[in-house]
Amino acid sequence: MKNYLFLFLFLAGLKNVSAQDTAKLNTKEIFKEISDEACKCIDSIPTSDRVRDSITADIHSCIYAKVGAYQIGQKLSSLDLSKALEDPQGNKNINVSMDYDPNSQEFQETYYEIERYLMENCNSLKDKITTSDKVNKNSISENKEALKYYYLGIEESKKENYKEAIEYYKKAVKIDPNFAFAYDNMGISYRKLEKYDLAIDAYEKSLKIDPNGMMPLQNIAVAYSYKKDYKNAVKAYERIAKIEPNNPEVYYGIGQIYAFNLSDTEKGLDNMCKAYNIYVEQKSAYRSDAEKIIQMIYAQMKKDGKEAAFEKILEANNISSK
Repeated sequence: MKNYLFLFLFLAGLKNVSAQDTAKLNTKEIFKEISDEACKCIDSIPTSDRVRDSITADIHSCIYAKVGAYQIGQKLSSLDLSKALEDPQGNKNINVSMDYDPNSQEFQETYYEIERYLMENCNSLKDKITTSDKVNKNSISENKEALKYYYLGIEESKKENYKEAIEYYKKAVKIDPNFAFAYDNMGISYRKLEKYDLAIDAYEKSLKIDPNGMMPLQNIAVAYSYKKDYKNAVKAYERIAKIEPNNPEVYYGIGQIYAFNLSDTEKGLDNMCKAYNIYVEQKSAYRSDAEKIIQMIYAQMKKDGKEAAFEKILEANNISSK
């Protein structure tokens, strides 16, 4: 069923219209303005004590609400605003009829266009989608002294003083050996210093406390990748799959490793397609990252004369290359 919107556009209040009333709307400016408004909406989303799926749904709503506005802007950009009618109050307005169908391909393409822009330009989006899912029993210490050192470590980490941060995290876990987040952040600091074995050791200590901790599991895979130990990196991602079989980060990580490090573009593409489909299903903005990787894999497969294999893998994953 079609929905029709009749827009009464007051020219005096529109930023993109010139004083002469004859200027056409600048779609690039409209797109940026609307996308920046979506970013502000995302920035206002609360994350405290909320699971990732709930935050993702709010992000989707922020973008979804702006799609129609941009489509209207595109429609208006082709109009001659000098022909707007003047009402008795002296306001100029113009009636616009358009088809607004959230299930249409046009709507989805506009949604993805805004989403891609936000992934490149909206820091709030990146912060929100990396929010951790769970704070478990031993994630945060109840010991005030351990917490004091932990937060001192966080402050040093923010200043990129990773050596100092590690010393504070060590003091925190000495006081409370079950302080998982302290080990997690210690691991991140070691990774920043390119001490990958020590980073992996810290993550493994965190996992002894909480075997299902997603943050250390994912970072172990990253650390192995930095070490160029790609087989163990894949095994690390497979550990995540045993806990969360539908976690797109598993397929995304494995896809990158096979495509760019283990010279198996077909296996890499198949995994990246799986990640892409899960991101789409979850309405995750990481979809655009998977899309970029698929494009990079295509460039390599085209160079290798494997375009037919590329199309076959996309078809097997119900993805259209059109």
